[in-house]
Amino acid sequence: MGFPANGGSASDRPLKFLIYGRTGWIGGLLGRLCESQSIDYAYGSGRLQDRASLEADIAAAQPTHVFNAAGVTGRPNVDWCESHKVETIRTNVVGTLTLADVCRERGLIVINYATGCIFEYDAGHPLGSGVGFKEEDTPNFVGSFYSKTKAMVEELLKNYENVCTLRVRMPISSDLSNPRNFITKITRYEKVVNIPNSMTILDELLPISIEMAKRNLTGIWNFTNPGVVSHNEILEMYREYIDPNFTWKNFTLEEQAKVIVAPRSNNELDTTKLNGEFPELLPIKESLIRYVFKPNQKTGGA
Repeated sequence: MGFPANGGSASDRPLKFLIYGRTGWIGGLLGRLCESQSIDYAYGSGRLQDRASLEADIAAAQPTHVFNAAGVTGRPNVDWCESHKVETIRTNVVGTLTLADVCRERGLIVINYATGCIFEYDAGHPLGSGVGFKEEDTPNFVGSFYSKTKAMVEELLKNYENVCTLRVRMPISSDLSNPRNFITKITRYEKVVNIPNSMTILDELLPISIEMAKRNLTGIWNFTNPGVVSHNEILEMYREYIDPNFTWKNFTLEEQAKVIVAPRSNNELDTTKLNGEFPELLPIKESLIRYVFKPNQKTGGA
C-alpha cells in the first residue's frame, strides 16, 4: 500500500489535503489552518456515502492526506439522532466507512475526527479517580444513538490501517460566539450539570492533528487535553475573565434526564499516548486559560 508504517515520515511530495466537512465547525477551521501554514488544500464536494463522488474528488484533488470532519451530530443537539436514525447511520457509519475504504484502495491516510463520547464513568474508571479510558478500551456508553453509531464505526475502522481516529470530546475554541462551542452552549443553558470531563481545546489540538498527518500517524488516539474540568470550573473562569456578573444554576443528572431525550456521556480519557507524541500538550485548565479565556479577556482578571 502507499501509506507507510505508523509514524513514518511524509514523502518528499508537497502536502495536499482533501477535507470533508466544509460547512462544519472543524472543517472550516482546518481550511483556515491550512491557509496559515501555506498548505495546499481542497474541500471535497462528494457525499461520504456516495463512493463514485469520493473517487471523483480524490482524482481531481490528488491529495497526500484526507481529513474527515463531516458527520451528523444533530441540530440543535444529539437528541435529533434519536428520531433520525437512518440519516445518522448513512453519514456516520456508511459514509465514514466508504471514505476509509476508498482511501485505503489509493494508499491514502484518513485523519478521522471521531468522538470520545463512547465511554462513561464506571467501577474501573470512577469519577474523580484520575483513571481514564485508554485507546484500547471497549466503549461502555450506548445511552444515545449518536454514540452507539460512533462506537460501531470505531470498532470497524480498527481494521483499516490507513485511518487515524481522533476521539474528540466536548470541543471548545476561542470563538465564544460559535453555538457549537461547549462553553457557549453551557453559558446559554438555563441550568447545567457539574461533572468533570475530558475536553478538546481546538485551538491547541487541531494544529496537532495536522502535524499527525505530516507524521503519518494512524490508529486510535484519545484527542483531548490531559486531565478533566467541570462545568462549574469553566463557568467560574468565564465569570473571572469575561463577565463578572455571570450567574448560573446547577441541576442533577436525574433532573437533566427530564429535559433531554438521550443520556449524555461523562468520562475521563487517558492521554498518555498523545502526550508521548506531543509532550508540549497543555493540561486542560492551562489550555483553557491560554487559548480561550486570555485572548477573550474583558475583565481585570487573573
